[in-house]
Amino acid sequence: MDRTERFYRIELLIKSHGGVSFDELMGELEVSRATLKRDLQYLRDRMDAPIVYDRFDNVYRFDGAAPGGAAAAAAPHELPGVWFSEAEIHALLTMHQLIKGLDAGGVLGRHLQPLLDKLHGMLGASEGESRELMRRVKIAAPARRPVPPRWFEVVGSALLKRHRIDLVYFTRKRQAESRREVSPQRLIHYRNTWYLDAWCHSSDGLRRFALDAVRSAKALEQRAKDVAMKTVEAELDGGYGIFSGKADQWATLLFDADAAQWVAQEEWHPAQRLSAQPDGALRMELPYADATELAMDILRHGPQVKVLAPPALARLVGERLAAAAAQYR
Repeated sequence: MDRTERFYRIELLIKSHGGVSFDELMGELEVSRATLKRDLQYLRDRMDAPIVYDRFDNVYRFDGAAPGGAAAAAAPHELPGVWFSEAEIHALLTMHQLIKGLDAGGVLGRHLQPLLDKLHGMLGASEGESRELMRRVKIAAPARRPVPPRWFEVVGSALLKRHRIDLVYFTRKRQAESRREVSPQRLIHYRNTWYLDAWCHSSDGLRRFALDAVRSAKALEQRAKDVAMKTVEAELDGGYGIFSGKADQWATLLFDADAAQWVAQEEWHPAQRLSAQPDGALRMELPYADATELAMDILRHGPQVKVLAPPALARLVGERLAAAAAQYR
């Protein structure tokens, strides 16, 4: 059996028997004395397993568990899940780097460090191995818009405690600040930026706020208004992009054969419809509400994509392409 299987076997044996001798563990695992010692040390140091040696009974047990299998079963320690697939490894590494990037030694650092240590320990058999993996597998996070730790902590705490928040928010389109009382519904991390979905009591509706645009935040004692998550999703997730709202239009895009190879593997929207064309091109239809972000992603493909509908979106993309070309003349 591999090392991970041994870890779970050791944990199972200790839990089921209450205490297991070194020789019994060696026999069950069919490993050498040196290997078993390394496994026990790793479980203690890297997985925080409270395994102790009971000299009186000459067995290994969980700290705090009395002799006997029934009492030992109450030990609180559980090994984390095992990640092997590409998607799960990506999720683990993303979580590690995301949490590390949330707050570099600030207000949240002292709370996040124990979790970071555990995630880091799961990435390799030793400190050096896990650090080497982190150097060799990188999650690129460009254009990060950091959130002041104190505002993130206030918003996160109010979200969990279901309290309202007094926000001073900077609206970039109007270049103006406004004060709002909001009831937080959920936090979203999208394209390396944090957003808060909340019921805005000033406008009497659901709104999405970029946390990097929060100028101040204060938790209130008043209970937050609860909005069904289905309603939040229907109102704010219907169209394309983060500032979408309820979708009321459909875009039809045509990607040439070169771009189609890549786009066919992408999900621009859960409700998108793809259809391959005889010449190798790809037709995509997807819902949207605000054309701004959709136009930006269309422009990434340049002349490899045409906007077939609606005309307003085609004009917007054409104007932006012309403006970009004019800058290089």
